[in-house]
Amino acid sequence: MMSNRWLGALMLASMVGAASFAAVMKPSIYLADEFVKLDLEQVFPENFGTWKIDRSVALVVNPQVQATLDKLYNQTLSRTYINPQGYRIMLSIAYGLDQRDAMQVHYPEVCYPAQGFTVDSNDADVLKTPMGEIPVRRLKTILGGQRYEPVTYWTTVGEKVVANSSTKKFAEMAYGLKGRIPDGLLFRVSSIDRNSPAAFAAQDLFVADILAAADKRQLARLSGLGPTHYLGAKVKPASN
Repeated sequence: MMSNRWLGALMLASMVGAASFAAVMKPSIYLADEFVKLDLEQVFPENFGTWKIDRSVALVVNPQVQATLDKLYNQTLSRTYINPQGYRIMLSIAYGLDQRDAMQVHYPEVCYPAQGFTVDSNDADVLKTPMGEIPVRRLKTILGGQRYEPVTYWTTVGEKVVANSSTKKFAEMAYGLKGRIPDGLLFRVSSIDRNSPAAFAAQDLFVADILAAADKRQLARLSGLGPTHYLGAKVKPASN
């Protein structure tokens, strides 16, 4: 029978080993530092295809909401685009250097109700583009029974799109095992439209067009599509 002395020594050795392993595996390098720098203001053109920025629409953000965004994210981008038919699509992107649990994104199904919206439905879907498919969420939101705003969004961790909390956690763990702190973003488009199927179809076309016009070096980080461009001219294919 193992003596208390030996048992204590074994437990102490196990604790030291676990602590050492945790210290070694604790991420210490920001993944973003290995990529070509992401600048949301520059990555998307103001005009592309049949779309252009609608400067007649004033973007008003609640100061409290903006303060929260500033704490959570390193960059945010909000624009409204309009096509020749007068159809408007709102683009909103929030990017953070650290997308682990403590700094995770605020999802539309949470922040929309906080601003008075009702979320009528929240479904998983796939957005098809000429460059590939993106797993997305589709929300039908309503404000005051009068403003109908269908929403399409997805989130990324590093250069991977994560469809749910489980895949997000696995992506974080995979980067963590490599000693990397993953960055990430939330990419959201919406439009004021009572006809949700038509709105989602328009949003899909808009997303395909804006990604085609975006800086190709950033496609993987924006949408999980295309190659990842690292500093030093090293290119690594993205895996989904």
